[in-house]
Amino acid sequence: MTEMTGMSLKRGCLAMEDDDSAAPAEETKKQKVSECCLTKRQDGLQNDCLPNRENVPGPPEPVSAKRGKMTSDDQLEEEEEEEEDGLSEEGEEEEEAESFADMMKHGLTELDVGITKFVSSHQGFSGILKERYSDFVVHEIGKDGQISHLDDLSVPVDDEDPSEDVFTVLTAEEKQQLEELQLFKNKETSVAIEVIEDTKEKRTIIHQAIKSLFPGLETKTEDREGRKYIVAYHAAGKKALANPRKHSWPKSRGSYCHFVLYKENKDTMDAINVLSKYLRVKPNIFSYMGTKDKRAITVQEIAVLKITAQRLAHLNKCLMNFKLGNFSYQKNPLKLGELQGNHFTVVLRNITGTDDQVQQAMNSLKEIGFINYYGMQRFGTTAVPTYQVGRAILQNSWTEVMDLILKPRSGAEKGYLVKCREEWAKTKDPAAALRKLPVKRCVEGQLLRGLSKYGMKNIVSAFGIIPRNNRLMYIHSYQSYVWNNMVSKRIEDYGLKPVPGDLVLKGATATYIEEEDVDNYSIHDVVMPLPGFDVIYPKHKISEAYREMLTADNLDIDNMRHKIRDYSLSGAYRKIIIRPQNVSWEVVAYDDPKIPLFNTDVDNLEGKPPPVFASEGKYRALKMDFSLPPSTYATMAIREVLKMDTSIKNQTQMNTTWLR
Repeated sequence: MTEMTGMSLKRGCLAMEDDDSAAPAEETKKQKVSECCLTKRQDGLQNDCLPNRENVPGPPEPVSAKRGKMTSDDQLEEEEEEEEDGLSEEGEEEEEAESFADMMKHGLTELDVGITKFVSSHQGFSGILKERYSDFVVHEIGKDGQISHLDDLSVPVDDEDPSEDVFTVLTAEEKQQLEELQLFKNKETSVAIEVIEDTKEKRTIIHQAIKSLFPGLETKTEDREGRKYIVAYHAAGKKALANPRKHSWPKSRGSYCHFVLYKENKDTMDAINVLSKYLRVKPNIFSYMGTKDKRAITVQEIAVLKITAQRLAHLNKCLMNFKLGNFSYQKNPLKLGELQGNHFTVVLRNITGTDDQVQQAMNSLKEIGFINYYGMQRFGTTAVPTYQVGRAILQNSWTEVMDLILKPRSGAEKGYLVKCREEWAKTKDPAAALRKLPVKRCVEGQLLRGLSKYGMKNIVSAFGIIPRNNRLMYIHSYQSYVWNNMVSKRIEDYGLKPVPGDLVLKGATATYIEEEDVDNYSIHDVVMPLPGFDVIYPKHKISEAYREMLTADNLDIDNMRHKIRDYSLSGAYRKIIIRPQNVSWEVVAYDDPKIPLFNTDVDNLEGKPPPVFASEGKYRALKMDFSLPPSTYATMAIREVLKMDTSIKNQTQMNTTWLR
């Protein structure tokens, strides 16, 4: 066990992002939230393959724009529709000129969030986990224990599927008219499409195309002055969009199409928003077992209600950075937390450690493991950490919640968000500040919209406009902050052996280790609580440390129920040391920093030969494979190997070269 002290400049540059699944139900169901300060997005859209122009919408109208006699609720709903997939983000280039290191100098270090200990005794070494996402690959481990791979692009044969012609029979103009009709964007109640070269087969294909590509629309054939027209009209009002048509789905086929989604440099929610935009359906008909972060190549299972494999496979022709395959029809959707974990393939380039150091480090990871800290991305990237907002919510200090989210701050932020914060600080006018934001679906935009709607005296309701998962992220961040600090203290005071008064789980129930039972347990059995009203605390001095920490934050550890039920914390238990499974590694030599050092699933599908390594090379890289349970952070495993602070602030201050 060693403690992190100063960091030598020689110990290199490590730019890393993590990719972790959502936590299982008993812990926090993590969902990535946009704080409007993320890196530049790629939307996976190929311009030459857009179904029609609305897939890249222009900026939403400012809130003050006139829209006839529209109630504030209607306006809110319409703006939500316009920004549904967040594909349009203006002003993203504004911050390019400022150096990333300058922007990050106000960020957090590991010390700020309680990450201070290591468990292994080996000497650390430097390595670069590039910001290039292709050096970080995540494969989901399903509930059956199988690692998800994309290795089959074929579509299940189904006589019920329409012909491929449905994707080409409609013109771009017709698709646009049908889209506007489907989304109630014009006053028309129907769209008529003339059938040129009238045959029954041609009419059937047009009927099928409209019904399958535009859920919620029905069709009929009409004769008008000796010409045949297919007329599209609404089946059942606005709700039809959310509920795919029932009568067109064969009864013998499972209602859900499950598929493996391979994605590059995009988080799970962004990916689903893009897929739903292309399929013209609501995102809530998709389900998944865990969210995967952006800065990686990830492979995971997704399920979607009543969309055929044929339609999904067609998206492979239209989308960059995505691949869909391994299709099957099932009776049930997927549920958050059902996964068993994730398998990681990670490359640390340009390592300085000797072969002996690497061997020692990796053997320690395999045999002892690493401290199960919550990683840096749990706490945000700006000068206002998410745990501070969570603490204010738990204290019921709503003015402070509002100020923390909206006040100007130092750190990595987009130009338009800086202007929005300045406007807020100057005028405290939510509508005026909101007008500075071209993208209003971020937390700041949602809170400002809530304040415009409910007024400054009802911050609780205004904050309630933010989606529930995003609101809970703040208080979960505070729990994580407390947990990290308490685990560091537990390891400092008692080391890496179980002691009387520690907690272990029997089933889902926590029990104390008694003096006579100590030898029956190892450090890998010990858990510590995330604070809440439904947990017990260790029976040694760490219990008092929890109490002191919460008391210093003006919180009562004996009363973690909040008068707003959503913000009542029941608590949970988390293992303090994790030993990764399926650990393997190799050190490889290479000359070109840009060449990939392993094949992805897509490389294998395309028949690309695996890279061949020379025995000698300018650089050495450590390629590591390991599996982790849900809600554990791969960056914390890598931190243990390198013995380095993984915060972006620390890396940029150590002259990190950010490779894009």
